[in-house]
Amino acid sequence: MKALFNSSRYNLLTVILLLAASMQSCSWLPTGTVSPAVQSPAVGGAPQLTLAPGSFGSPTPTDIWTALLDRTPYPHTTPLPAPNGTMLDGTYAKIDPDEILPIHCVRCPDYAPDGGAWKLHLDKGIYRIYYQVTGWRSLASFTIEGDRFYIFNDPYCHLETGVYRWKLESGTLTFYVIEDDCAIGLRAENLTSQPWLSCRPPSTEAAITDHWLKPDGCEP
Repeated sequence: MKALFNSSRYNLLTVILLLAASMQSCSWLPTGTVSPAVQSPAVGGAPQLTLAPGSFGSPTPTDIWTALLDRTPYPHTTPLPAPNGTMLDGTYAKIDPDEILPIHCVRCPDYAPDGGAWKLHLDKGIYRIYYQVTGWRSLASFTIEGDRFYIFNDPYCHLETGVYRWKLESGTLTFYVIEDDCAIGLRAENLTSQPWLSCRPPSTEAAITDHWLKPDGCEP
């Protein structure tokens, strides 16, 4: 009986040691450091974070925003535009005044204009949008022709091309929808519901000293 007991205890100890060694080498443990080198497309087309092993915790808004800036669109149906600068290039922000924040959902409506901080980044034909409250984000291609703004290659509606009229005045970017059925019209509602305020300093002095009134939502 004593021999049987000692054998069982030895087997249990062996199992515990094997499990501990396995957990140390697992890459699925929660981590909080962004690894921007990985650019693999996500399931369903939604931009996803790739986190490097070694540090625990959830990704911060800064992590998510930085990872999104490292990604480029996929040419779902239309070739990517040439990476030329446009007069709209820059980061913009808005605060949706809706005081009712979104409830947790497994598959929330894309582009739903919920309350809180939103950021929009336009850079050489790449459109990025980010909702800080939930971490929802997307990226696509854009071009401008005169006062027309075109969005395409959006993974949430890769067959749709949104057409807008735009106006940029005193650091305020305003969109007016002409045609856009993306996300049952929610993308158009989101982009046009209120103006987007530029996060760019108004002068060189302001940029150097950082003494200027930043619009709410510009910080990650």
